[in-house]
Amino acid sequence: MAESNPIRVLVVDDYDMVRSGLAVFLEAFDDLQLVGEAADGEAALRLCEAVQPNVVLMDLLMPKVDGVAAIREIRRAHPEIQVIALTSYSDQKLVVNALQAGAISYVYKNISIDELANAIRMAKAGKSVLAGEAVRTLVNQEATPGTLVEELTPREMEVLGLLVEGLSNNEIAERLFISRSTVKTHLSNIFSKFGVSNRVEAVRAAMERGLVD
Repeated sequence: MAESNPIRVLVVDDYDMVRSGLAVFLEAFDDLQLVGEAADGEAALRLCEAVQPNVVLMDLLMPKVDGVAAIREIRRAHPEIQVIALTSYSDQKLVVNALQAGAISYVYKNISIDELANAIRMAKAGKSVLAGEAVRTLVNQEATPGTLVEELTPREMEVLGLLVEGLSNNEIAERLFISRSTVKTHLSNIFSKFGVSNRVEAVRAAMERGLVD
């Protein structure tokens, strides 16, 4: 039985076969609904206005208006719409630009259908997903050491390290033998000390402050 309020998804990719494949994927989940397809960023901007998706799956390298520019404009005009960068590329500049433009998540096209469905659900809830390769790309970027407003505790540093590895809250809890609520408390403290609001921003802040190798 279909969900009464499924998550409305817009697919943006310049390859017809990719869009068709994603359309079939979305049909497999009752809580996800395809509301539009676009072949470039310019068309995506028009469709966001017309169909009001909850989540956009955005390819990054496209003609006319590219994915990064489209993400920036969508987030400016429709801050309630979350955008997932869905790409085949792990180029350092592309990862950073997409996240800085406002993408809530960065995942690769070889992701499993269940993982992509979960990424869409998390995006709708305002939560980020970073592919492991994207995390490593961010970590390997040359960082400029900064100064924390408040110093992280040893346990918060442990949690931060696992966050950078791309572990979920459950996985962090299992690794450190602590409860999930304790993990959430540590993450909340880290976000507060960094002055950020989500996992992606925390990873970037750790990188900028030279806290990751």
